[in-house]
Amino acid sequence: MTTATLPPGPPSPRFLQGLFSLLAPMRGMRRMRDRYGDAFSVNVPVFGRATVISAPAQVRQLFTAAPDVVENVEPNLGRVLGPGSLFALTGAEHRKQRKLLVPPFHGRRLAAYEEIIEEEAVREMASWPQDQAFATLPSMMRITLNAILRAVFGAEGAEFARLRTLLPSAVALGSRLAVLPLPKVDLGRWSPWGRFWIARREYDAIVEKLISKAEQDDLDRRDDVLALLLQSRYEDGSRMSHGEIADQLLTLLVAGHETTATTLAWAVERLRRRPDLLGELVAENDAGGHALREATILEVQRTRPVIDLVGRKVTADVFDLGPWVLPKGSTVLVGISLIHDDESIFPNPRAFDPHRFLDAKPDLHQWIPFGGGTRRCVGAAFATMEMNVTLRTLLRDFTLVPTAERDERWHSRGVANAPAKGGLAVVRRRRSPASPPATVTAEARP
Repeated sequence: MTTATLPPGPPSPRFLQGLFSLLAPMRGMRRMRDRYGDAFSVNVPVFGRATVISAPAQVRQLFTAAPDVVENVEPNLGRVLGPGSLFALTGAEHRKQRKLLVPPFHGRRLAAYEEIIEEEAVREMASWPQDQAFATLPSMMRITLNAILRAVFGAEGAEFARLRTLLPSAVALGSRLAVLPLPKVDLGRWSPWGRFWIARREYDAIVEKLISKAEQDDLDRRDDVLALLLQSRYEDGSRMSHGEIADQLLTLLVAGHETTATTLAWAVERLRRRPDLLGELVAENDAGGHALREATILEVQRTRPVIDLVGRKVTADVFDLGPWVLPKGSTVLVGISLIHDDESIFPNPRAFDPHRFLDAKPDLHQWIPFGGGTRRCVGAAFATMEMNVTLRTLLRDFTLVPTAERDERWHSRGVANAPAKGGLAVVRRRRSPASPPATVTAEARP
């Protein structure tokens, strides 16, 4: 019988470790790495006993492990996105569904969404006040939500309008409930879970109407994700059920909305504190370039990762991870901030320096804002392109006024970490937003 060998960790009770991780998540993780090394054990609420890793070799080993060795961590967003979502599925079912969801977010399909994103960015930014500080996060939320809704469902309508109202509050509530225990009784509006389930039932009803309308349409003439999923087939020739489609579309709406918007708000926060870089970006943008802008997006995601942990659960009898032997049922968490903040990987890691990515694309086992392996975010290319188009539009149409204020603190929104003041900006309009767009699809690859 193989004996488990776990890395060292703090001996304090779960309650105290949980309180520390809640009050000082970033600082606490760094302190434990400094004390125990690249791998350490923790005992925290929700995940229980877990191994936290940040050594690139071990991260690579985890992400390349077969699904019958490690699977998605529990609990995860599947409990709020539905049993048919990619987060909830495992093994062959996960591979089968993922295969159908990849095509809508790659290659020529991305080009069909670029104009949508720019239209939404121009529409939202038209309301921005000049010479007056305001939080950009709400605006970025509206841009990304409207863009993903249009990309997923196509033309606007009454159902679209209702989803635009329903989803923000449901997403915010769901992100906080995702790791909490499921109640045994549905108390309706008297409990957070009850309110979420009411919103979920309304979402399902709206999507069912949209599916029924789409099935009566000429799907070959549509580029939206819903149309593509209705036309897709499994290897045996069968179709996705309406319930599976609803779960997967909600997954895309949630995953492609809040995290992307939050990264854009962080981009504003970072750039206002680097006037030299901001000047370079504006000059490049005006000349039709893109390399530094793309590198800036990579660096924002490195220095301000919206999601700080990505996890797996050991499903084999044992899993040899570096020098450690983890038993079945073990939780493994990758510390994204820890690996992004590693001096041996990214020299002078606390400096915000996009130039580090100008001549070198990131190693996807060291730069991991989208997760990794078979569970890397299926919409990563779409999100990258969306950030690229939105930032390009901002730099083209507005002067972003620099600031000498202190960095905005990290603020947890449940799943995502956002700038505490919402990415404050002061802007001045440069030119008419009617300038012709430039294609970025080919550029938008991490």
